[in-house]
Amino acid sequence: MRPDQAGSLRLSTVAHMDRIEAMKIFIAALDEGSLAGASRRTGRSAAAVSRAVAYLEAHVGVPLLHRTTRSIKLSEAGERYSAACRKVLTDLEEADRQAAGERSTPRGTLTITSTVFVGVEFLRPIVDAFMDEYPAVSVRMHLLERQVNLIDEGMDLALRVSPLADSTLVAHRIGEARRVIVASPGYLATHPPIKEPSDLATHQIITMAHLGLDSWSFPPQEGSSVPRAVSFAPRLVVNNVHAAKASAVEGHGVTRLLSYHVASELEQDALRIVLADAEPVQFPVHLVSPYGRLAVPKVRAFVDFATPRLRASFTNLST
Repeated sequence: MRPDQAGSLRLSTVAHMDRIEAMKIFIAALDEGSLAGASRRTGRSAAAVSRAVAYLEAHVGVPLLHRTTRSIKLSEAGERYSAACRKVLTDLEEADRQAAGERSTPRGTLTITSTVFVGVEFLRPIVDAFMDEYPAVSVRMHLLERQVNLIDEGMDLALRVSPLADSTLVAHRIGEARRVIVASPGYLATHPPIKEPSDLATHQIITMAHLGLDSWSFPPQEGSSVPRAVSFAPRLVVNNVHAAKASAVEGHGVTRLLSYHVASELEQDALRIVLADAEPVQFPVHLVSPYGRLAVPKVRAFVDFATPRLRASFTNLST
């Protein structure tokens, strides 16, 4: 190897190492929500954090972040680049573990995603218990009202309530959930009976926009292949499950939510299901991971730990 080639190789290696470290700082800033947060988490100075982000932006040639005095927001290019960074760092972490011979011991950071309600009500208690059991594992929960691409965004696991379309994911069946129409005993006692879906048109409806803003659909009647739809003018529209549920519990109307949203209220008779015979088909609930991730000890350990606990939580929701 010529001297000039050796020098180029050394410079390339240093730049590559700098880029990996910059990626770690960049991702820390995203996870913490600010450059100051990344500084605290990584133990680097604020100037060093800013330099790392600037280095990456200079390397790719486009802005990755929109900065304000208090927060940061990804640019469109930054969203794509951050997903790639997470995958690179995840792969490097796994390579380090393999080289160190630690494949049999769960350790490192586990990343999990779900919707907000499912994460708070079901996953969070299991995660807490899991971390008590495995002190060498830390967890990052991403609670989002969108479906995450696990591979692109570097996630280990997701808890999903929906049919599965991505064949690249390994799925562990947890249970089922369904859409239910509920109202409080007090409301039902003081309003006309709800025996058919069409009866809803005369009732006070509390609705979530994504579950039907001004109409609800129902399976076809026997002998027909055409789904039924009931239109209404809602009395209350909200974008939060807890708000819709609380209003229904207090007797202000009828609402449609998912069975796990109201499991506790049904058990306590604070809400009652109506039109059970006209419910749509159930949704499967799965714990999913990218193909190959189950070979990672922290992922395998969490799946084994969480699956029976999640199944116990969802078992009664389909009855």
